[in-house]
Amino acid sequence: MNGLLTIGEFSRITHLSVKTLRRYHESGLLEPATVDDHSGYRYYATDQVGVAQIIGRFRKMQMPEREVRAIVQTPDPDARARLITEHLTRLERQLDDTRSAVTALRRLLDPTPPAIDVRRILTKQCSVAAISEVVDVSDVSGWYSDAMAEIDAVVSDTTGPPGGLYENELFTDGRGVMTVYVPTADASSVGRVRPLTLPPVELAVTVHHGPHDDIDVTYGALGVHVETNGLAIAGPVREVYVVGPRDTENSTLWRTEIGWPVFTASPAAP
Repeated sequence: MNGLLTIGEFSRITHLSVKTLRRYHESGLLEPATVDDHSGYRYYATDQVGVAQIIGRFRKMQMPEREVRAIVQTPDPDARARLITEHLTRLERQLDDTRSAVTALRRLLDPTPPAIDVRRILTKQCSVAAISEVVDVSDVSGWYSDAMAEIDAVVSDTTGPPGGLYENELFTDGRGVMTVYVPTADASSVGRVRPLTLPPVELAVTVHHGPHDDIDVTYGALGVHVETNGLAIAGPVREVYVVGPRDTENSTLWRTEIGWPVFTASPAAP
């Protein structure tokens, strides 16, 4: 047909395989300019080359077909820009997750991992303003940010760095009670914020330095220390954010104290 390209010609020009072009036709993502009624052959117009290349580029960026379809079929440039920005933001998050995983793996695979410094302390009773809720482990980061913002909005006079309590079920079952707090002598009930008294507790404490990408590795090292030194874990893990994102955007300066409630395990009965 004059002015039209066969599917093979269109494939060579756009670097999209014939199989892919057929699938895009069936899904409605990229339909041929015309299809011969008798032979069923697909023919494409030359002005479809640019659209096909755009689709190919987005698919290489792992954008789902439904989102690519929304972009190529949306006439509003602002709406297209929003869709593209949303996808790029997801890609950036995935890249950050990959970098975090690489950081943790390098630390885990180090043949001579650095030893952690563990100390035993007995905390003092402390009055705090806190929010406690049952949280899914996948929602911990977002829930923490929202809860701390709510506490900050009602507490102006703090007596120490913020912290968090993490019940065992959060790790073992993927869902459990999480508490975030700031020490203050003047806590009151506002919204979800409630006054809470943290009782004295004996802790095995170590400090995680830097971003939280590999904080699980520090958790593991502390857990091994607790087990190998005859200590039994008895209660929620406590974190104290001595220096954190609220203090500086430079994550290399962050210092997070991780404390496991412990007591000296009694010898087993004969």
